[in-house]
Amino acid sequence: MFGLVNALVICAVVVLVIARQFGTRRISTDRRWWIVAAVLVFMALREPGVIDPHHHAEAILLLGVELFIGLATGAGWAWTTRIWTEQDGSVWSKSTKASVAVWIVGSGLRLGLFGIGALFGVHQDSSALLLGLAATLLVRSGLLIWRSQSLHPVYAQGPAYGDGVAQASWKERV
Repeated sequence: MFGLVNALVICAVVVLVIARQFGTRRISTDRRWWIVAAVLVFMALREPGVIDPHHHAEAILLLGVELFIGLATGAGWAWTTRIWTEQDGSVWSKSTKASVAVWIVGSGLRLGLFGIGALFGVHQDSSALLLGLAATLLVRSGLLIWRSQSLHPVYAQGPAYGDGVAQASWKERV
């Protein structure tokens, strides 16, 4: 039962992330940026199937590699995301084509890792994928907020043409 619930949660999170993050979004520096990752970690750790008891060392190694792939994917995604400031000081982000490539490579590595685990007979639960996805989202959000804090609002740098020139209050006629 937990496997089906985890699969549905993974699909829902991926759809939500793709729909929200690959469009133009305002970066909010509120304190709730880590909640989705925390919920994913809770869902992954609520059942005991994260580590295969028959292949303990191999399962821990695969989980470690999964977490590393998640961290690297999140960092790559954050660094390939375009961020900018608007006149009002708000910070916006939009993922780029390079971000799509990072997602594709990360997903391919995760599939390869699952294949390696299956080849060695290690039982892999969806919990490892949830933990990797949580790591990806946590690192990406954290890095984007960190990058956004170094940006400054773009204001008009100097006077525009015609500034400071007195305007005639009456119209001259020739």
